[in-house]
Amino acid sequence: MLNAWIVTGVFVVIALIASRRTSLVPRGVHNVFEAVIEAMLGEFDKVTGDRKKTRLFFPLVATLFLFILANNWLGLLPGTGTIGFYETVHGELELIPLLRPATSDLNLTLALAAFSVIAVQLAGIQAIGFANYFSKFVNVRGIFRALSKGPVAIGVAVIEFFVGLLEIVGEFGRIASLSLRLFGNVFAGEILIGVMMSLVSFVVPVPFMFLEILVGVIQASVFSLLVLVFMTVATMEHGHEDESHDKEHAVAHV
Repeated sequence: MLNAWIVTGVFVVIALIASRRTSLVPRGVHNVFEAVIEAMLGEFDKVTGDRKKTRLFFPLVATLFLFILANNWLGLLPGTGTIGFYETVHGELELIPLLRPATSDLNLTLALAAFSVIAVQLAGIQAIGFANYFSKFVNVRGIFRALSKGPVAIGVAVIEFFVGLLEIVGEFGRIASLSLRLFGNVFAGEILIGVMMSLVSFVVPVPFMFLEILVGVIQASVFSLLVLVFMTVATMEHGHEDESHDKEHAVAHV
C-alpha cells in the first residue's frame, strides 16, 4: 500500500506540473509529456484502428500502464524489501519490510483486474446499448428471431445461446488471467532478486535487475493492451460481419 500511494503521489505531482503553463508549442518538460502521450496514442491506434476510440479509452488504459510500470520499477529501488522492522513469526525472527512492490501483492492485481473488467462492461453498454450488449451473453432474442426461419436457424441460435453463457465465464476468466499473470511475474522476480542478493551481494544480481526492468515494461504493456483489446471488442456491434475481422485485427497487434 505504501508503494502504491507513493506512485499515486508522484503522478499527482506530475499531473500538476504538466497542466501548468501549457501552450500550443510545448517547451521544456512539456515536450517529454507530449512525446510520451503521442507515442502511446500511436500504439493504441494500432489496436483500436480508430483515433476516436483511442481517445475515449486512453485515460483509463494509459493510467493503468503508467501506474503498473511505475510500481514494477519502484520495487527495484534500494530499500524496497530491505527497510523494515523485525518481528517474531512462528518462533523465528523475521524482517517485515515497510516497502514492497505493490504489484507483487495479489490484492492489488485482483483489484486492478476487477476494476478493468467492470470498466469494459460499462464501455460496451454505453457504446451499443444495454439490450445489444446483454445479447452477447444471453442471446434469447436470437432464438425468438430464428423460430420463423426453420430448424437449422433454431439450432444455430441455441448453440449461440450456450456460447454466450461461456462468454460470461470468460469475463471472470479475464479477471483471473490479468491479475495472476501480473502478480506471478512480479512476485517471482522479487523472489529471484532476493535469492541472488542473499547468495552474492555484488555484481551478480545486476543482470537480473536489468531483466526485471524489462519484465516490468512487458507486464505493464500486456495488462494495459489486453484491457484495450477487451474494450475495443466490447464496443463492437454484435452480429456485424466484420466483427470477427476486427477482433483478429486488435489481437494481432497486441
